[in-house]
Amino acid sequence: MVKLCLDERVSNDPDFRAALERWYGHLIRKVSRRARNAAWDRVQDLPGVTVEDDAAKVRAFLPSAVVDVPADIKKLQISGTELPLDEPNPINDEYPVIYIDESLKMTLGKAAAQVGHASMLLAAHQPFEWVEQWEAADFALHVREVASEEFLRLIESPGAVPVRDGGFTEVAPNTVTVVAIP
Repeated sequence: MVKLCLDERVSNDPDFRAALERWYGHLIRKVSRRARNAAWDRVQDLPGVTVEDDAAKVRAFLPSAVVDVPADIKKLQISGTELPLDEPNPINDEYPVIYIDESLKMTLGKAAAQVGHASMLLAAHQPFEWVEQWEAADFALHVREVASEEFLRLIESPGAVPVRDGGFTEVAPNTVTVVAIP
């Protein structure tokens, strides 16, 4: 999400900028959807940015009102997308880490949306030079699920940026779901 929010089109494309400004002016909501094969190919021409890591690809689209979501995005799967846990790569101290409270048992889509919120909030809480360095690393970050006890400790870390959920879907309002550590 942060790559979309800081995309160069914000500076030189009035429609792109206006879509983000409308979104910022409301309660920010994100919906995670799954696409494969032809469905993935069809949405590539829609305004947004794609990030790749090995075989995984994620695309953030320009935000819109729910009634204005393009048809090809509406067709994509929202629920039922779960992945097996894998062995994460070692943490590189040069990149921020976003920690998920595993006790909340959020679905993959919900957790992905919360990580998106955290990336945006993290950028907003850092000095401009820090964000420029992060951009030079293509906004690389790590995501880890941790036990609730460790999560509560991480929230108190210097520079921690917690995300409090609005409570519209899977968790109660004001629940801290994820925390970003620069």
